[in-house]
Amino acid sequence: MTPTTATAAEPAPAPSTPQSPPGLDERITRALVGAAVGDALGGPVEGWTPEQIAERHGGRVTGIVGPWHGENWRTARPIAPYHKGDGHVTDDTLMTHALVRVYDRVRDHLDAYAIAEHLVPDLLSPRWIPELEAEALPLQRIFLAEKWIVARLHYGHVDPREAGAGNIVNCGAAMYMAPVGLVNAGHPEAAYAEALEIAAPHQSSYGREAAGVFAAAVAAACHPGATPDAVIDAALALAKDGTRSAIEAVCEVAAQHEDFEAALAPLRAAVEPFDTVGPDYRSPSLGARRPSRLHAIEELPVALGMLLVGGGDYRRTVLGSVNYGRDCDSIATLSGAIAGALGCEVPAEWAATVAEASRLDLHAPARTLARVAREVFARDLERRRSHEEAFAALAGTR
Repeated sequence: MTPTTATAAEPAPAPSTPQSPPGLDERITRALVGAAVGDALGGPVEGWTPEQIAERHGGRVTGIVGPWHGENWRTARPIAPYHKGDGHVTDDTLMTHALVRVYDRVRDHLDAYAIAEHLVPDLLSPRWIPELEAEALPLQRIFLAEKWIVARLHYGHVDPREAGAGNIVNCGAAMYMAPVGLVNAGHPEAAYAEALEIAAPHQSSYGREAAGVFAAAVAAACHPGATPDAVIDAALALAKDGTRSAIEAVCEVAAQHEDFEAALAPLRAAVEPFDTVGPDYRSPSLGARRPSRLHAIEELPVALGMLLVGGGDYRRTVLGSVNYGRDCDSIATLSGAIAGALGCEVPAEWAATVAEASRLDLHAPARTLARVAREVFARDLERRRSHEEAFAALAGTR
């Protein structure tokens, strides 16, 4: 990925001081880098329980670790011989960066058709894939639920607004929606609506709902003075059905804990009634990932819960998410993005290791998205003023 440089006409971002909160550029950078680092930390322990993680690593994971199966990672899982660990990002980050590139091309708000016209070709364009340690099509790395986008839109020619129907319901759309919240920084309602539109080609039911609520949480976290509690309030104000109930249940429990070790089992117990996968993450139940108004994906409520447990601190929030196990790379991607959007600094040593190991410039997408966000905001102002003038003329109020 080639870094983009600022043009001479671009205003330099105001540097933060101990007296001033992080500005837009810093929040976007910390959110996107924070998501990637969380993804890389969670990848090698994805799918396991907290107990299995502690046994494998001699205690809790406190930083970047190697593959679960050590040097045998290539053959230990023949269906998915990915090099998870050692600072490699997974498909969560690959999809997030792909969506940033779509924003860079469109340079405005996105809709379902933008996914068909721009994201699908991006998934069919060769790029460096860290877990494959080779250049390949992103399509060859992403999970089956994400391959669905290409199958339905590129090969099936389905209406983009309806293509998500029929896919398994999971966190696949939510995991890469941080850019939507950042483009709509400070406006969770707009982020929610745009994410629902963008997720339509990919997901339905509570999977699509989670995408909207996560984008809203990131947008709310960008608001100056935002706190973890304010983020939860914004999410609950927009969430519907089982997603809302799951967030309420998990966050009520999370508010009672300040240490993630003590919170691991209680958070799982709180989300379990809404989770369709079942107790064994690697052997989903027969009713797993089917549409429902009563259920929710597990990842978003737990990510928000860990945000509360960690008090918004990046390290505590993400390590809690990683050691939770199950789909912990996605949980840490979500919580890391929100913590970063709140302005929390991502540990520099983690970010440097992930960037080097993954052979990715983690800051270039942030620079790109910051420029796009400013352009979109300027367009929104023009559109709003045009509407105000038209409405005032119609209503006779000017």
